[in-house]
Amino acid sequence: MNEFRIERDSMGEVQVPSAAYYGAQTQRAVENFPISGWTLPPALIHALGLVKLACATANRDLGKLTGTGKRRLDDRQVGVLLQACREVAEGKLDGEFPIDVFQTGSGTSSNMNANEVIANRAIELLGGDRFAADKPVHPNDHVNMGQSTNDIFPTAIHVAVALHIKAELLPALQRFAQVLGQKAKDWDRIIKIGRTHLADATPLRLGQEFGGFARQLELSVKRAEKAIEAVLELPAGGTAVGSGINTHPEFGARVAAALAGETGVPFAEAADHFEANAQRDGLVECHGQLRAIAVTLFNVANNIRWLGSGPRCGFYEIMLPDLQPGSSIMPGKVNPVMCESLMQVATRVCGNDQTIAMCGAAGGQFQLNVMMPVMGHAALESIQLMASATRAFVDFCAEGMQANQETCEAGVEKSLSMVTSLNPHIGYEKAASLAKTAFATGKTIRELCREEGVLPENTLRDALDPWSMTEPQG
Repeated sequence: MNEFRIERDSMGEVQVPSAAYYGAQTQRAVENFPISGWTLPPALIHALGLVKLACATANRDLGKLTGTGKRRLDDRQVGVLLQACREVAEGKLDGEFPIDVFQTGSGTSSNMNANEVIANRAIELLGGDRFAADKPVHPNDHVNMGQSTNDIFPTAIHVAVALHIKAELLPALQRFAQVLGQKAKDWDRIIKIGRTHLADATPLRLGQEFGGFARQLELSVKRAEKAIEAVLELPAGGTAVGSGINTHPEFGARVAAALAGETGVPFAEAADHFEANAQRDGLVECHGQLRAIAVTLFNVANNIRWLGSGPRCGFYEIMLPDLQPGSSIMPGKVNPVMCESLMQVATRVCGNDQTIAMCGAAGGQFQLNVMMPVMGHAALESIQLMASATRAFVDFCAEGMQANQETCEAGVEKSLSMVTSLNPHIGYEKAASLAKTAFATGKTIRELCREEGVLPENTLRDALDPWSMTEPQG
């Protein structure tokens, strides 16, 4: 077999790898954009397949594909067209999408890549010659019927992002919240010292501290749900500039309904196709929620890292699982590697958010945003990174954390902030003086109060009860 075949498009002849399902326009893009080596994320390829399936279904139901006239398909041809779309959606043809992410800003190259692959695969399913010049299933006339890259590519991005959040990120965040919530219950009887400004503060319970972390993750789940809501409106039906030229008036609504039926996500036709084609504000909003989740993940991981610091010269109030040697020179050293991994991921997501914000602000002129491929890539990378890193953190760190009750409780008695509970009895100024004296002498607040007879023993005992300090007092 020859290594290449000759394909033709409106610009002339192109050499295409002989076994490829894609054609001339895809090959031109491969040659024009040797930029990063990053191809479209699989989730976006699969979403393109789903969108093409929904479009073909809508065109079939509207009678646009079948019937009499030039370039009409019979029922069998429509059937294989739908099958080829589904194969792309199921990931069976991922290797046929070789175009770099940094391509034409509308995603035209990738849209045509999908059109060519689907058409040629459909022809193969018919038993025909997919290399023939006269194609019974045509990339533009049939696969792309009623569509433009300008409405279909952003539709695919919305679908991919919503599905990826639903399938990957949401379950990871929910499980993290559950694990932290269980730790909060298990550790609710352990008293420890609080810290503000990294300085000793009044006592709290370790369970309360982790309950706060769990709440952060519960709110992250809600933010992930809001992120999905931000991309539910789909541009399909707007075609080139939002006017819907060359498509049926019901096309957009039918495509959205078909996608909702396929995915279980309540996608809807865009309320205004001119806005939906031209701007990517919904995607910017979506990723803003993802950035907020990343900030939470960084914060929780970093707090856990601090609480596990030591084991002798740090806080060491919780004990993290030992996973791997931590130093090439210091024997026995173990580092909080899962915390650091999650923190790095969160930082990357914050960087992706800046990319998406700039693309949304500067990339949308008049009727089209010309930064869409990198926006889709960045958003899907953020989702995948956070989902994977969160799962790993829960598996290898959060579930195995243990409380160091002895260290927690020892720190409470030594803390100068115990004096805070004496304010109602002796006033702020006298309490502050006691704290300074205790620090200078190395004594505890309790010891100093007993020596100086500050309060009767019963009153002192009740006032310096650390448990009572962890809740409001009547």
